[in-house]
Amino acid sequence: MIIREATSADWPAIWRFLSRIVAAGDTFTWPRDIGEEEARSIWMKRAPGRTVVAVDAEGTVLGSAETHPNQMGPGAHIANAGFMVAAEHSGKGVGRALAEHVIAQARADGYRAMQYNAVVATNTRAVELWKSLGFTVIGTVPEGFRHAELGYVDLLVMYRPLT
Repeated sequence: MIIREATSADWPAIWRFLSRIVAAGDTFTWPRDIGEEEARSIWMKRAPGRTVVAVDAEGTVLGSAETHPNQMGPGAHIANAGFMVAAEHSGKGVGRALAEHVIAQARADGYRAMQYNAVVATNTRAVELWKSLGFTVIGTVPEGFRHAELGYVDLLVMYRPLT
């Protein structure tokens, strides 16, 4: 697996799984019916943000991640990130590889910490992955996410220092 900067040529492959993940309504806080152009403008970051893809030896996009400052101005030293892995490549280490890459890149870019503002509490695979990479839950937004099947569930705020 290779992780590299995403290009505009990667977008169609990203959109194929991103649109399904968002439409499922169980892990991402975006509108379930988001349009392609709006999704692209949010996901494909401009500096100081970054978007990367994980690809296999044949160049198939397996997943993608984006990073950006969590806040503007005086809060821009804390990174934020989002991750999506194509369903057919789930459970193969793609998410972990993307996360490890993003953490290392954020550190190299000078961020002092990383914060995830909205980890759906019922997304136990993601919660356990982030915890295994040194993130801790620093807050809970009770019923902060309207899950497509489970109704209102908690959102977790997770944090990890990078220095």
